[in-house]
Parts: sequence; structure tokens; C-alpha cells
Amino acid sequence: MNEAPPARAAHGAGRHRLVDLEIDLATRRVVRAGTPLDVGGLSFDLLAFLLECGTRVVSFDELIGAVWAPAVVNEETVTQRVKLLRQALGDDGRNPRYVRSVRGRGYQLCAPPQPIVDAAPPRTRLRTRAVVALAASAVLALAAAYATRHAARAPAAPAHAQDERLQRARYYAGIGQDDNNERAIALYEQVLADVPGDVDARLGLAFAYGARVCLYNRDANWSERALALAEGVVAGQPDNSLAHAAAGYAHDCRGEIDAAIAAYERAVALDPQARADSLASAANLYAVKGRLADALRADLRSQQGATRPRFLDLQIARVLELLGFTAEAERRYERVFRLYPDNVFGNIDYPRCLFLQGRLAEAATALEQARQRPRHPDLALLEGELALLRGDRAAAGEAFARAAALRPHAGRAAMLAALHAAVPADDAWITARIGELQESLAQGGDWPDGWLDVAVLELARGARAAALDALQRAVDAGYRDHAYLQTSALFRPLATEPRFAATLDAIGRAVAREREAVLADGLPASLGDDTP
Repeated sequence: MNEAPPARAAHGAGRHRLVDLEIDLATRRVVRAGTPLDVGGLSFDLLAFLLECGTRVVSFDELIGAVWAPAVVNEETVTQRVKLLRQALGDDGRNPRYVRSVRGRGYQLCAPPQPIVDAAPPRTRLRTRAVVALAASAVLALAAAYATRHAARAPAAPAHAQDERLQRARYYAGIGQDDNNERAIALYEQVLADVPGDVDARLGLAFAYGARVCLYNRDANWSERALALAEGVVAGQPDNSLAHAAAGYAHDCRGEIDAAIAAYERAVALDPQARADSLASAANLYAVKGRLADALRADLRSQQGATRPRFLDLQIARVLELLGFTAEAERRYERVFRLYPDNVFGNIDYPRCLFLQGRLAEAATALEQARQRPRHPDLALLEGELALLRGDRAAAGEAFARAAALRPHAGRAAMLAALHAAVPADDAWITARIGELQESLAQGGDWPDGWLDVAVLELARGARAAALDALQRAVDAGYRDHAYLQTSALFRPLATEPRFAATLDAIGRAVAREREAVLADGLPASLGDDTP
């Protein structure tokens, strides 16, 4: 007799019930009988991934790849984290109610999770990293390391005030991951409780608070606190380059693109060598606004700083790709993909590069290889895009749901999961989501990818004219990836629309102007064989 198949995963970014627990993936809260439980950090990430897997047995390797990557941990680390999760849930490993161990195989939920249907989607502020489209994952790479990089480089405490807590805080912030960021925050807060004016602690805490929003999907209020800390230091020390960098990061996390650029540029002006990271972050935002020549110039300059910003090679490759230096961009992507299998963003960017060239079979092969490496939600998004091009809507829906479960606060993943679910989101949901996006775009800055999401939602309710209007808003705000618009199945309904062709032409003209500016500067030697 065949064994019954395991229950399907609790897909989506909403609320789910597991026995007597209510688990809200959006707010990262676990409640039992109205009482919140202390489940956070990696413990919550572990629980969320188990929810996504339903009742199937999940191996140690899969858990490590989904929850801990890119960090390298062993099975004992997983076992200890499961123990901490059980303690937080009040579970008994000998007689489990929620998570059971399967000897020699891994762990599984004791019961199938059930979705809790909400009357309306939660309202969330649009954030810099929450609306970045699939086609911008290389740009996202820099942001994913930004908080830890800056915090790790905070200036050492003065000789007369060396504080082991500051040293440990920098250590934890430099490691990354949610739990370590929280440890850093606790230590910075302890220092400030004793010495409220300690500048190193204030700036370290500013970056860590910003990371809560940009990296770990906490409430946007933390970026407001981060900005207040950074601006407080700027007021007292206007020539402190790190303080301006911290302010830029806080603005960045709040989606305030122009204010972020101004702060980053001020940080670089004050200390060009030390703030190469701020220059690279400004370059990121130049690219978002369509200033591709400025972005490439800044990226190349940042290579000359005292330290090389992490993920800079991928960021340069993305700008080259947008400028039309496709062969050079692919060469850089492929090198990272081949030499650095633990680089989660390199694992995304190379298959995506092939996808954007229409080399779909090669993209699928590279994606399959990437799936054996540290996991990232954008891999599932790309898998969903490829499934749509094959005409397999069910597989696309499952892939988008996996992406949403891995990163509940990622607006695009949750949106695509809802639109491609077995029972798709209705017009009321779509209308509400469009309203939220438009309000957030108005408040937080004209982020091009936000308008791209509005276009997808408008198409989902059959409003082609409104979708074309949204695409034009994206282009006006700086969107320059015509290859994605031409390749993605999400925009196929517009293929015969004259306005869509005009939009692609407008992008082509804008990119041509940026490319001419790059060539006028003198073509970098490595790009010499990539001119059309």
C-alpha cells in the first residue's frame, strides 16, 4: 500500500495555524491562546521554513541551506536550534506536538499547517529592498551586506574607553544573520545605557536598527530610530563620515532615495578612501534611477578605496548588463557562479543573466545547479518565471509561494504567490494592494520597481491601459531593463500594444545615451570586445 503524500506546504506570507499556534509570517509573531510566544530570529526562520515544507521530512542539509546560508554550520547547530524552538513553543522532544525528529533523516511538523484567511492584506510601507524586482537582484546584493559591513568597520573605541561590549557588538554585527544582529543591538544598548553619548555605540546601533528593516523585515519604525541616531551624531560631528553613511543607510531602508544619495555622497566627500562602501551604495541608487554612466563611474572608483566593497563585482556586472555590455556582464556573473558557490547572489545572477538573454534551457540548467547551493527567495522567483514561460501555471504558483514563504515581507514574492495561487487573489485584494503600493511610492520615493509591480497587478485585473501607465511611471523613475520586459511572461499580454513598444523604445534611447557617456569617458579595457 502506498504511503499517503504529505500535506502541502503552508504557502504564502499570511497567517497559519499549527495545532493551537497562530503564526503570522508577516509580523513574525507566534501566539497561543492569545498569548505571544518568544519565538524570534533563527528560531522563527526555522519554523517558517518548516511551515513551507508542510509535513514532509526536511533533511539537515536542506535546513542548513534554507535557514543558515551563507553561513557554514553543522548538524549540531541545527539540533540546538530545534531545541531552542521547542523550548520557546513549550514543546517536548520526547512527546512532541509541533516538531518531531525523524532519526537519521531530519525534522518534520507533527501536523499539517492550515492557512488563516484574512479579510484584507496587511498594510506595509514600501521599503527599498521589499520591492526590488527579479531583474535587480545584483543591485540587491550590496544592500544585503551593507549593515554588517558598516557596523563591522565602526571606528575602534578610544584607548581610554575600550569596552569589550563594543568589540563583541562589532563582532556579532559583522557576522550577520538576524540572531547575531539582535545580540549586537543588545550590547550597543547596554553601552548607551552606561554612556549615552558614546558615538561608536550610537552609530553601530543605527546600522543595526537599519538592518532590522532592510535585512530582517522588521517594522519600518526601526529605520526611523536609526535615522534619529545617525542625525544626532551628524548634528554634533558634521564631519563624521560614518555618521553620514549611517544616515544614508537609514534613508535607504526607508525608501527615501534622494536623501540616501545625498547622505552617501556627503560621506564620500568627507573621507573618499574609508567610504568606498558608501560610494558603491550611491552607485546602486544611481542605477535604480537610470543614471547608469554615473553608476559605473562610481562603482569603478569604489574599487580604489581602502577596502573593496563586498559584492562589488556583481553590482558592476549588473550595470554593464543594463548598458548592453552583455558578454562582459555574463563573463563576470559566470566567474562568481563557478568560483564562489556559497555566494547566494552570484547563484541568482548567473541564471538570471541567461534568462534575460532568452537562453531558457541554459538558465534552467544553471538554476538547477544553484538550487543545490545556499537558498534565496529569488531563486524560487526565477523558477516561477521559467515555469510561466513553459505554460505551467501550477508550477509557477508553487515556486512563487516558496519564495513568499522564505521571505514573507518581500512584496513581489507575496504578490506573485497570491496572483498565481490555485485560487488567485480576487479584484478586491488586487485593488487594495495597488492602493497600498501607490501610497507607499508617494511617501517613500518613486522606486521604479514598485511601479513595475503596480503594472503586474493592473494586468491581473485586465486593466491594460493602467498597466501601461504604471510602466511609463517606472521608466520615468529610471527603470532601464528592457530585456526583462521583453522576456518575462508577466508582460506578454502587452506584447501587441503599440504603447508597450513605445515604452521599450524609450528605454532603448535612454540606455543608448548612458552608453554613449560611458564610451566618451574612455571604454574600460576589459569591455573592448563587447561593443556592437
